[in-house]
Amino acid sequence: MYEYVQDKQFVSRMRQCCGSLMQELCHRLKKDYDMGTNFSMVGSGKRNLILQNGNEYIDLDYNLEITRCEDYEDCRYIKECVRKTFNKVLKINNLPDCEDSKSALTTKKFYFENNPTLFSLDVAIVCRTPKGNYYRLIHEKTEFIRLDRYYWNEIPNSKAIKRKVQEIKSVGLWLDVREQYKNKKNNNLRYNNNLPSFICYVEAVNNVYNTLNQNKRRR
Repeated sequence: MYEYVQDKQFVSRMRQCCGSLMQELCHRLKKDYDMGTNFSMVGSGKRNLILQNGNEYIDLDYNLEITRCEDYEDCRYIKECVRKTFNKVLKINNLPDCEDSKSALTTKKFYFENNPTLFSLDVAIVCRTPKGNYYRLIHEKTEFIRLDRYYWNEIPNSKAIKRKVQEIKSVGLWLDVREQYKNKKNNNLRYNNNLPSFICYVEAVNNVYNTLNQNKRRR
């Protein structure tokens, strides 16, 4: 079952390592393709939402948000630009190429010399509408690469998620989000679901936010 990682020193080192890779990815995308991007750890690492299933490896989930590009509708081009650039960054850091899955780019597992705990990065490519709704770039594979589909898929109920988080934290209910997020991840594990971490996070935030508003209306 998933539990929150308590070793703050190790978490800090992981975040620093992965953050450097993501910063370099954003820098090279701008330099090589004039593509504007920023990144964030799912749920934001500063909010301590890093989970580990027993002694298994830690999967760190990042969103790479596309903030500027030549054509948002050319999803194949965007995915390939990010994939090739990420592999270039990994190679510079003596790491193997990433794997291109349906909704993320996933690194191989690696570890620090003085700590055997394995960890990897899952990088989802996302964009946001002016109204604040998030979309995730999907690569739907077929038997023939040229027939693969690339498209933006809306993440349900993702509008204004940052504002909702601020309101939840302002009334001291962030621990409720942490508990809901962990429960959703464990339900994924229990029922062998493949729900992305960001969707689990959005659902947890919305559940707590809706309960908060219901309580306000009862007063």
